[in-house]
Amino acid sequence: MSNLNVDFGGVKFKNPIVLASGTCGFGTDLDDLFGLDKLGGISSKGLTLNARAGNDGIRIWETPAGIMNSVGLENPGVDGFIEKYLDFINSKDTVNIVNLSGHSTDDYLYGIEKLNKVKLDIIELNISCPNVKEGGMGFGVKTEIARKLVKEVRSICEHKLIVKLSPNAEDIVDLAKMCEEEGADGISLVNTFLAMAIDIKKKKSVFENGYAGLSGPAIKPIALRMTHQVAKAVDIPVMGMGGISTWQDAVEFLMAGAKAIQIGTASFTNPGIALDIIEGLDKYLDSQGLESVEDIIGIV
Repeated sequence: MSNLNVDFGGVKFKNPIVLASGTCGFGTDLDDLFGLDKLGGISSKGLTLNARAGNDGIRIWETPAGIMNSVGLENPGVDGFIEKYLDFINSKDTVNIVNLSGHSTDDYLYGIEKLNKVKLDIIELNISCPNVKEGGMGFGVKTEIARKLVKEVRSICEHKLIVKLSPNAEDIVDLAKMCEEEGADGISLVNTFLAMAIDIKKKKSVFENGYAGLSGPAIKPIALRMTHQVAKAVDIPVMGMGGISTWQDAVEFLMAGAKAIQIGTASFTNPGIALDIIEGLDKYLDSQGLESVEDIIGIV
C-alpha cells in the first residue's frame, strides 16, 4: 500500500478522504455500514447556535447530474450536538471536523465559545449563510464583509479553523487570500451553487425559498477550477469538494492542489463510495510507482 497520510495544517489524516457536511449527518448511520475509522475525517452536519427545524416544502430535487437541496440547516443546535453526538464522533479514529453556520456574527461567536470548551479537531466555518442583519446577503459573497466575520471568529477560536467558501462569491480567490490573512488554518471549497427548478404544472418554483443549492457531478469541472485557482493563490492547505464521485475525480482534485477532499452527494447513491475512492486512490498510486499521495498533490 502507498502512504495515504496527509498533514492538513498540523492535523494528521490517515487518508485525504472526508465525508462532506450535510451529506452524512453525524456519522451514526454510516458507521453501521462500514465504520468511520476507515475515513480520513468526517465533517458534521451544519450546526447553528440554536436548533433549527429547517425549511418547509420540498427539500431535495434531483437533476440530471446531481441534486438541489433546500434543507435549511435543520440541526440540533450546538448544545444538542455536544450532548448527543460529540462523544460518538470523538470515539472514532477519524478527524472530527465540526461545521458551524450562523445568520449573524453573534450566532457564530456564541457557537465558537461553546465549541471552545469541548474536544474536536477542526472547526469548518460555513460563511455561505445569509446575514440577516445586513439585508440577507451571504457572509461569503463580498470579501470585506467576510473579513469582519473571519477576523472576529479567529480572535476567539481555540481550535484549528478552516473557512468553507461559497462559489457564489464575487471573487473566490480574493476571499481565500483574505481568510489566510486573517489567520485561517485552511480553506475548504466549494459549497453548493445557487440554482433553481420550476414546477411547470404549478407554475412556480419547486422550492419555498425560490432557489436552492446545486451539488453533484454537474458542478465538478467548475469546482475543480476554483480549487486549482485557490490552491495556487494561498499557502495554507485547501480541502476541495464539488461533484467528486470516483477515485479519478479525487486524483484530479489532489493534482489541482487540494490537500484533502470531501465526498458529498455521491454518498447518497452509494453510501460506501468513500471506501471505493480510498481503494482506487491507493491502487492508482501503486500503479504509478508512487510511494505517497503527497507526490501528486498540487502537481498541475
